[in-house]
Amino acid sequence: MKIRNIICTTALAIATLLQPGVNPEAMAQNPKREFRGAWLHVIGQSQWQNKSTEQAKAYIREQFDKLQDAGVNAVIFQVRPTADAVYKSDLEPWSQWLTGKRGKAPSPMWDPMEYAIEEAHKRGMEFHAWLNPYRVTSTSAEVLPANHAFNKEPHRFFRYNGQILFDPAYQENRDFICEVVSDILDRYDVDAIHIDDYFYPYPAPGKSIPDDASYKKFGNGKPRADWRRHNVDLLIEQLHSTIKERKPWVRFGISPFGIWRNKKSDPRGSESSGLQNYDDLYADVILWAKNGWVDYLAPQLYWSLDTKAAPSRTLAQWWNDNANGAQVYIGQDVKRTMDSADPGNHDRNELDTKVKISRRLPNVQGNVWWHGYWVTGNYKGAADSLAMKYQSTIALPPAYGDRKIVPEGVRDLKIETDSEGTFLEWEAPHKKSSRDHETDAVRYVVYEFFPGEEQDINDPQTIVSLTPFTRVRVESERGMTYAVTVLDRMNRESKPTFIYY
Repeated sequence: MKIRNIICTTALAIATLLQPGVNPEAMAQNPKREFRGAWLHVIGQSQWQNKSTEQAKAYIREQFDKLQDAGVNAVIFQVRPTADAVYKSDLEPWSQWLTGKRGKAPSPMWDPMEYAIEEAHKRGMEFHAWLNPYRVTSTSAEVLPANHAFNKEPHRFFRYNGQILFDPAYQENRDFICEVVSDILDRYDVDAIHIDDYFYPYPAPGKSIPDDASYKKFGNGKPRADWRRHNVDLLIEQLHSTIKERKPWVRFGISPFGIWRNKKSDPRGSESSGLQNYDDLYADVILWAKNGWVDYLAPQLYWSLDTKAAPSRTLAQWWNDNANGAQVYIGQDVKRTMDSADPGNHDRNELDTKVKISRRLPNVQGNVWWHGYWVTGNYKGAADSLAMKYQSTIALPPAYGDRKIVPEGVRDLKIETDSEGTFLEWEAPHKKSSRDHETDAVRYVVYEFFPGEEQDINDPQTIVSLTPFTRVRVESERGMTYAVTVLDRMNRESKPTFIYY
């Protein structure tokens, strides 16, 4: 059934038109294209290890259903929290966060990532495989198996603040991390590889990173901070090459801490005074975007709109202005957003203003909700607000790649009626080859128009389905018009094929 948003949009449209450099899609109450992601983390989530295989599968289905109901079109699912695997892997052990013990396989055996990809795609949602690159343990209490690389080659790691981490200085570590990503790409139909904000570890008071040995070995007289940044640069560049050489359509996304640098450290920085990616985590995120090594950035702007040290409204503008060609999706903290009043908007929470900011900025193409469990749990009505207002229409994820390439349309579109109802059916366009290709049809967009309604596929309210299937139920009212388009692996859309009922 088509969702028709009846909320008056006149005031929003007028206000938006007055803004310089406005994203044209912000003209709509809800844009046709928008990234609407949600992070689902496994680390620290005991509910996974307390469920049987069938219960865990049902839990994934429930979470995805609730996210879809809230208008989410991309799931960012954690598959490698601490150099372990929430999937079948010959390279790393099963995650303790899944089974309760590192290396313990699920029983009965199943592959959570494989299942989650299948369920996400069934719902027309993207699946972004979320990995933490360097973290090996999260606490000092964890014991690694005797055959773990840490016990065989301890020089490749260091301990810091109760954790064990890969030392970013070693090429062997960069190669291994890329091998893990290659394995995922070769065996799973992921839409993106997603790296979170943990590069060199967050600084702990009074503690220095114990990398003297590797600095002596590889530093070559370079200032240590520059050397550390270069080590991370090398990983990001190699990951980008690894991904694009295997599957050019798979996006590479980074979710950095929300401040690159403060203006007091660098005139190019933001009006903020918090911890800095560049100086504290040795992550030069802006360089990665400038060099084309990342496809999207999802900066974690988890603060309130006017937090003194890190005002999210100011930082959203900064990331928009410094994206360097990468798409930007703002990481939004659901709990803090719903807990914080917005006096300037006469609102008891900040959701309205934050969504409007994201739609006003031309280089910001969506939001990612941290965390997804607060959405599925409908924290203070967050899911209701998304479902009924801010994400009430179906949105296509942003397109990327060569926009001049347009996929072929569907074939043999027809309407069939049987005892179960009225259905649209069609055939997929011909594949270019037996191997996967960026122009493959992976999803279809179904539009529905009432008699006398303008047949405008740019109106998001006319979208009734975003689906991988070639048969969908539709309204059975005579005089209706339907259109079906193809989305390829880069979310590029074909010309519509129309049919009248």
